[in-house]
Amino acid sequence: MAVVNANSEDIKLLARLMRAEAEGEGDLGMLMAGNVMVNRVKCNCLDFVNIRTIPQMVFQSPGGFEATQKSYFYQRARDREIRLAQRLVNGERQHPATYSLWFFRPAGECPPTWWNQAHSGRFKNHCFYSPSWEDCPGVY
Repeated sequence: MAVVNANSEDIKLLARLMRAEAEGEGDLGMLMAGNVMVNRVKCNCLDFVNIRTIPQMVFQSPGGFEATQKSYFYQRARDREIRLAQRLVNGERQHPATYSLWFFRPAGECPPTWWNQAHSGRFKNHCFYSPSWEDCPGVY
């Protein structure tokens, strides 16, 4: 059962963003980045109030993803990433991104907080940050 509403074009858009943000991290890294993306649609809290669709999440401004400003984001979605995106829309989650709303790639170590959210873990080059249940119960 889908955790967010998505048609085939939404799935392709999510797949393109996952690839643009985390292709170098492999399938698991793309799944984790995608967890953050789906969580932003699902949560309806903090900076993501009224972000109810995948296109709204992808092109949110301010607060969106830098990759949407790069040419490689506009490449056609590949079957591999489409399958990964569908798994996320169907509810799959990967730790440490399970409840995360933010990730980024620091030059060094992961800071203990990011946008006042706790560090939930690192995968390869990306640090993930999750809100508390009190701040954002919709992501849990």
